[in-house]
Amino acid sequence: MGRVSADEIARRYANVRRALDRDGLDAALVCGSEYTGFEGAVTYLSGFQIVHRYAYVLLPRESDPVIVFPSEARYVGEHGTSCIEEQVFAERPGEWLADRLHGQRVGVYGLDYVMPVRDHEALEGRCELVGWDVAFDHVRAVKSEEELDSVRESVRINTDGFHAFLEAYAPGRTAAEVLAPAEELFVERGCGRLTMNMVLVGPEFAIARSDMVLGEFCIPSLEVAGSGGHWVEVSRAIGSPSAEVERMNDAYDEYFEAAKTVLRSGASAHDAHRAVSKGFVERGYRLGHVTGHSIGMTMIEFPKIGEGVETELQENMVLSMHPHAIADNERDCLYMQETWLVGRDGGVPLSGLPSRIYG
Repeated sequence: MGRVSADEIARRYANVRRALDRDGLDAALVCGSEYTGFEGAVTYLSGFQIVHRYAYVLLPRESDPVIVFPSEARYVGEHGTSCIEEQVFAERPGEWLADRLHGQRVGVYGLDYVMPVRDHEALEGRCELVGWDVAFDHVRAVKSEEELDSVRESVRINTDGFHAFLEAYAPGRTAAEVLAPAEELFVERGCGRLTMNMVLVGPEFAIARSDMVLGEFCIPSLEVAGSGGHWVEVSRAIGSPSAEVERMNDAYDEYFEAAKTVLRSGASAHDAHRAVSKGFVERGYRLGHVTGHSIGMTMIEFPKIGEGVETELQENMVLSMHPHAIADNERDCLYMQETWLVGRDGGVPLSGLPSRIYG
């Protein structure tokens, strides 16, 4: 995990505490799990990368933060990398937290998807737990220059990995064979296990396996975080598309140009969704996976770029955009990922890859 400066940590804490004050909360409790993609919120506030089990960062509105682990995780992870001085190893973290937070109103990131049941049971009734996923993600959506350096490094790694995938691809090879050179590059370049790389089989996402033989057309889904911990998503379709997919690609070209205008400070997430999905909707395609979303040290963050989401985009937000076009036959589809930087006047695609299908 790349070291984060003291100024950057102070900036993050100040932003979170302002949001706590705004929402009438006494503390933020951020949950993280070893499940890929769900550990990043803990890393964001502490610098610690979860290797096994789970962890919490408790950030009170007016006192020093604490990082809390289950006792069996004492030697699982590099605990010296945490910037938080007080580290607690508790037999039952929920019981320890319940004693510390008794009677307080606590904003919880990960209440629905991350917090273990045993800890929720210990906390419930001892303090007021408020689901705080959206608010916490909005706090960290605008990236600092230090964070953007990390984002750009992740994009370089991901883009090079796509080229490795492209070079290895040939019809008749297995998905595992084609992905292996990209995964080797990702690990060599500091991603560790922070990779989640798949292929689409029809409109469905599938783990790349040794028994999955690739055909004349291939849609990889490549997602990585470099040593700084910031996730990005960059991929393009490869091979010989059907006539239906060629039509989808025309809509992709229109989306790419629209995004350069609409992903700007002051536009709403709803407006961005409408602009980038227009070409797909007008051609009669359904959209599967979300059009896009904020991305950071957790793989999928709010705001979502979607219908009815009125969150205002701000300069230096980072968005993963990937319209998922699906034909009526439920077979033809197109899904290509790009990481965008929201600018003052429009969006900037960070990979440098053109929006096209690679032959």
